[in-house]
Amino acid sequence: MDYASIPTPEACYVDFCLIPVGTGKISVAEEVAEVQRVLQASGLKYTMHSAGTTVEGNWDEVLAVVGKAHTVVHRRGVVRVQSSMRVGSRTDKKQTAEDKVKRVEDLLAQGKS
Repeated sequence: MDYASIPTPEACYVDFCLIPVGTGKISVAEEVAEVQRVLQASGLKYTMHSAGTTVEGNWDEVLAVVGKAHTVVHRRGVVRVQSSMRVGSRTDKKQTAEDKVKRVEDLLAQGKS
């Protein structure tokens, strides 16, 4: 197999939590706001939540925007940035993060386990 020619999946979602390390501050709200500006400018679909952000779209664009998020935090003077990420993809159907949440909410509304 020619491993160099393996393509990435067409679409994915990434749930990531970016952590500025060694800032000496407890709050990371300013860094989170800067990351949200990057996501907004990307044109990708994203949802911020209390422990991170879920970004959806083309594999290369989604992973590139996570890299850009790191860059803008570095440009704020943070010399070390860590991100924890969960990446998902599927090939059987197109499904957004919103679709996934709605599916569970529908089951709850129907009283099913």
